[in-house]
Amino acid sequence: MPYVIGADIPEEPAGQRFARLLERPGILQMPGAHNGMAGLLAKKAGFEALYLSGAAMTLSMGIPDLGMITVDEVAFHIRQIARATALPLLVDGDTGYGEALNVMHMVRTFEDAGAAAVHLEDQLLPKKCGHLNDKKIADAHDMAAKVAAARKARRHLFIIARTDAAASEGMDGALARAKLYLDSGADAIFPEALNNREMFSEFSRRIRAEGYPEVKLLANMTEFGRTPFYTAEEFQAMGYQMVIWPVSAARVANKAMEELFVSIKQNGGTHKLVDRMQTRAELYDTIGLHAYEALDTSLIATIVPQAMPQRG
Repeated sequence: MPYVIGADIPEEPAGQRFARLLERPGILQMPGAHNGMAGLLAKKAGFEALYLSGAAMTLSMGIPDLGMITVDEVAFHIRQIARATALPLLVDGDTGYGEALNVMHMVRTFEDAGAAAVHLEDQLLPKKCGHLNDKKIADAHDMAAKVAAARKARRHLFIIARTDAAASEGMDGALARAKLYLDSGADAIFPEALNNREMFSEFSRRIRAEGYPEVKLLANMTEFGRTPFYTAEEFQAMGYQMVIWPVSAARVANKAMEELFVSIKQNGGTHKLVDRMQTRAELYDTIGLHAYEALDTSLIATIVPQAMPQRG
């Protein structure tokens, strides 16, 4: 059953629940959920943690992923997903929305909104998607200061440091940055935009051999980027403990909406695509309508129509 106000609220802080998931065998799989409904559908499919992508948030707002959104806008998305699902949520923190004090504010705001984990990246604003060209990379020590600030501010939030340096500084540069970020307080590392199996395996092997045998690593399986398609099991074999599919759900939803609007325009109605829609009964089951109604005795239980009326 989905989250219901006043019931099934986890007492353990979200960050601690996230950390416990990482202690289990196997790779933690986190699909991107850009709103509460996406989160509920992912939970219904059996996922135990979710990811909130900056790119997915911005595309839902109709703007590009260039670091334009604010802490409060992200917190709005966190709250709706955390409240709807009660699942641990890893959040894209972009560059931290400023310097050290801004990062500390972000950490406390995200925690208060219900986030379990955040990743910070070592790009400069205006930032780009990690799989695009000519990213501007921050000074490693400036990024390390942000990681340290996040660590100082957090009560339970799990902190993942992302480095985009492989494209411009090579594997040696990315590894040096990752080690500096771990020494500054990061709980895990996210090496972004590695583009083949050999790079993923090399990063995992070398960082553990160079003094961090227990480090947790996050892999990003985004479509239409620099990384070939790998399964969760393949990432696990390469030495990764977490994998995200950041924008996949939003891409599928956008394509479906585009096809719907074209069909309405061409056919004068939705009748050509009704068989591809979530039914009213399926929607109410997913959001737990009847459980909400049971909380308020003034509400009469909804009777769901069983079929669409026939044409007269």
